[in-house]
Amino acid sequence: MKAVIFDFDGLIIDTETAWYQAFEDVFRDNDVEFPLEVFVKCIGTDDTLLNQFIAENIGIENMEIIKSLANENHKTKMETIVIRDGVKDYLTLAKALGLKIGLASSSSRQWVEGYLKELQIIDYFQVIKTRDDVANIKPDPALYLTALQALNVSANEAIAFEDSANGATAAALAGIKCVIVPNEVTRNIEFGHYDLRIESMSDMSLQQVISYLERAPLLN
Repeated sequence: MKAVIFDFDGLIIDTETAWYQAFEDVFRDNDVEFPLEVFVKCIGTDDTLLNQFIAENIGIENMEIIKSLANENHKTKMETIVIRDGVKDYLTLAKALGLKIGLASSSSRQWVEGYLKELQIIDYFQVIKTRDDVANIKPDPALYLTALQALNVSANEAIAFEDSANGATAAALAGIKCVIVPNEVTRNIEFGHYDLRIESMSDMSLQQVISYLERAPLLN
């Protein structure tokens, strides 16, 4: 292996659980239940399904106020968010092993780089690709294909780390072996495409992951 490519939201920090809780609070205030199974379909991609849910349950005319309230709620919840277990260890070891390190996120560059700087880990990444760099985001493979090109590695020389089904699909379509590291809101969903699943990066070292993937067949 020559490279590792990380997703951001939900994988490096658990923004996804905070987003779900933020919207759940706002919907509850409007006497609307927000099923987790609806939210997980929105993870790792755009707001199409979320917007549809808001329009159908609260009204399209209330779309912006609902999203604004959820955004403010999310900001509050994110004040206590920390980097997920094992992430820093993976980055440190990847650098020590001489692996190229990339990031592929469906979020904006401003969003991603802001948190990477705050967490003081942005310097680990040689390549950062976001929604600002492609026409189509996950589950489309464009983000991963663009990251591979920028890293100057082929798909079979890289490993992708994801927390969502949309992200895992994107990695698979790009031909990259994918490790699923689910968070609180994605751990019970069905992932259609992955090569290895670990509950936390603290459960298995990066070297163990690489060794496993270099000899293991596709699991799903």
